[in-house]
Amino acid sequence: MSSNFRAANSVAGDVDGTGLRIGVVCGRFNDHITNRLLAGAENALAVHGVAEADVTVVWVPGAFEVPLAALALIENGHADAVVCLGAVIRGETSHYDFVAGECARGIQDVQLATGVPVVFGVLTTENLDQALARSSDEDNKGEESVRTAIEMVTLLRRLGDDGATSGLSR
Repeated sequence: MSSNFRAANSVAGDVDGTGLRIGVVCGRFNDHITNRLLAGAENALAVHGVAEADVTVVWVPGAFEVPLAALALIENGHADAVVCLGAVIRGETSHYDFVAGECARGIQDVQLATGVPVVFGVLTTENLDQALARSSDEDNKGEESVRTAIEMVTLLRRLGDDGATSGLSR
């Protein structure tokens, strides 16, 4: 059964990135995919008003190293949010299971420990065709991850405002 319930205290973020500092951590492994994700992310950053001077791109060897670089960006004051990009494509060994899961856990740990949005834009696909589809011009997870990062920064800032939960719908 569906409901049309609307909370009196509704708070949401938006995707205006003006004045935000965004870090992007990108894994070099499977760079034929991660370069496409990065291109999508850079496009979204420009579209949503993030100044080029406010973007820091950090390259790491692969998805496993992404969380540590994200943490360093935050701890050193370089970012209001971090977008994590990588591509883990299933192969013939169990390597995929360890890398994908630990990367996701590490990104979540950084986000929860710091209170800074750290977005999981790491593709975890069964094959190359799936990775190509999710890094295409029509459906680019790098673009989607940037929008998520900006929305989360603006949401968290609104939740921190005194008026965010005082009956003001935003």
